[in-house]
Amino acid sequence: MTALDQQASTTSIDPATEMGAVALAVANLDRSLAFYTDAMGFSVLQRTDASAILGVAGSPLLVLTEQRGALPWLTDGMTGLYHFAILVPTRAALGGWLRHYLSLNFPPPGQGDHIVSEALYLRDPDGHGIEVYRDRPREGWRWTNGQVQMGTGPVDLRGILAEAGDAGQPWAGLAAGTKIGHVHLQVGDIPEASTFYHDVLGFDTVAQMPSALFVSAGGYHHHLGMNTWHSQGAAPASGDTARLLWYTIALPSEQARAAVVARLTTAGIAHEQHDGIVTVRDPWQNAILLHVGALPDAQAAAALTDHAR
Repeated sequence: MTALDQQASTTSIDPATEMGAVALAVANLDRSLAFYTDAMGFSVLQRTDASAILGVAGSPLLVLTEQRGALPWLTDGMTGLYHFAILVPTRAALGGWLRHYLSLNFPPPGQGDHIVSEALYLRDPDGHGIEVYRDRPREGWRWTNGQVQMGTGPVDLRGILAEAGDAGQPWAGLAAGTKIGHVHLQVGDIPEASTFYHDVLGFDTVAQMPSALFVSAGGYHHHLGMNTWHSQGAAPASGDTARLLWYTIALPSEQARAAVVARLTTAGIAHEQHDGIVTVRDPWQNAILLHVGALPDAQAAAALTDHAR
């Protein structure tokens, strides 16, 4: 049995579990929509006066809710979102996005070659952290005693841009197959995060250090990251701040979700189940929606949003 097989076989959450849509509070919806459509390449699937559902190829991935005048998100001294990560299907797709982003005269994004992936980092107009990345093939990932080897090195930006092909090809938005690859949170305590996300929800621990924890399902490098780099012992962001409103964990079946709910019940962790949606909050009050399957369309995302209010 390989290290990857061993890692995947020890999980207590269904190995087909993935991340789903993410919802953010923003100070100005028009400003945010301009950024996420023009700079990021999302499509608007549905809009009201106060909210919008964005996605790729008809699949809803991001929900924006206007909280007029909300304060910008600041990383220091608050728990909440560190970044949400947009996983594109190929290196060429990453290069196409980067070329488009740079053409709009934005400053170059931050970067990190994490061995398992190549990642670019930026912030939206409210300060929300965003990662755009592509995975390297899984067969090249290295595991030691159930822990995935990740690092942070310089990204070959020229190589990524070259992968995008003909520079004269018009930009058509994020490539079909783009999804939310992972969510990275600022938390107040790593052992407490491990208890909730590993012991109760059932994700595998794939990397851990005193100030950070990475967990996943099915041998992925990470579906959730948590750190205390700016938030050790901190409280959640105040309600007048642009912030993470909720994120979704997409389980592959009702049976898989029921197993998570059973662990929540056994651990005495409060949760609600209504209209087919299970809602639970982590120790820092991040709202998590446990959904069966990926959201099929904007209507389903809108129902999820109504439930989360």
